[in-house]
Amino acid sequence: MAGEATVSSPQSEAGLKERFFRYFQHEVTALQEQMERLKTIGHGGGERNDAVDHCLAGIERLSHEVKDASSYVPAYDQRTYGEAIKALSEKLQTIRNSFDPPKKFQFKTARKNPSAISLSDAAELAQQSKLRVPGYASDTSNATSSFAPTPLEKLSVNISNHSNVHIMLPTSASHATSSGTVSNLRRSVVDLSPPTANGAPFASLTLKNIKDSLVVCGHLAGPAHITGVENSVIVTSCRQFRMHASKNVHVYLYCSSRPIIEDCERIRFAPLPEMYSLPEMAATTNQWDQIDDFKWLKLEPSPHFDLLPLENRVQEKVWKEVVPGGHSVSLDDILKATAVLH
Repeated sequence: MAGEATVSSPQSEAGLKERFFRYFQHEVTALQEQMERLKTIGHGGGERNDAVDHCLAGIERLSHEVKDASSYVPAYDQRTYGEAIKALSEKLQTIRNSFDPPKKFQFKTARKNPSAISLSDAAELAQQSKLRVPGYASDTSNATSSFAPTPLEKLSVNISNHSNVHIMLPTSASHATSSGTVSNLRRSVVDLSPPTANGAPFASLTLKNIKDSLVVCGHLAGPAHITGVENSVIVTSCRQFRMHASKNVHVYLYCSSRPIIEDCERIRFAPLPEMYSLPEMAATTNQWDQIDDFKWLKLEPSPHFDLLPLENRVQEKVWKEVVPGGHSVSLDDILKATAVLH
């Protein structure tokens, strides 16, 4: 807090430097892969310009964070970080210069490897030609969902502006899960797991502005970006987990890297339920409990998160029998069984 005097020991400074180094590596990798994705985004609809702006904002933010870390990062390391940021800026400019003139049709940009890992936020940038998914709503639903096929390179899932609904992505959507966004959700259940259960993971997924809801994300080959989620339950398997500005959230997680939270409060973590596990997960370590809080760069445990006690975790039977829903299971039944509602 402002005004407090602190004395940093060499050990604590070393811990802060190591934690920032891991954070910087994570962010640089994410930005590099976002820039590579620019080559596959069509010029029409302003999508590419939006994606470029997203990369520019990420580089600028990282530059500010290096400056903010100057109190414990040595001058030499600051120069190294600065050179890396400069290299990112130059790479982005090179990619922008390499873009071909826009063409009316560009079908050759379809993904060559649908299972390739990407760290980009392409889902929230592709605002044109979204794929909205069929689902079933409760009696109090004020929204509907529809299905509309689009060219291969634009296929993604977008679920937004819903309240009091239960939406389950069908298994047939496995050919349309390059990326996804779930946003502006209130008191709802969204299950994206069916099409990812048989080896067709999303490349990435973005969750934004969600309250009093359950979101089962399914399997992601890349990152989960979560912002502005409150009083909710998130279930996901991903390569990277990044949560911003969220509070009072239970996270059931499988993550092959250290999860990251920022500006969060009362986040509780538990391992991914067996219901959503895949055999290949046994080959890597689940780091669901190795959380880094980048707004708590101290050696003491962060007060912003903890691990969900075993007795407070949702039972496996609930994931298998209640969460999928059905004629005899209401929306409230699911939200209460998963501790979203009390």
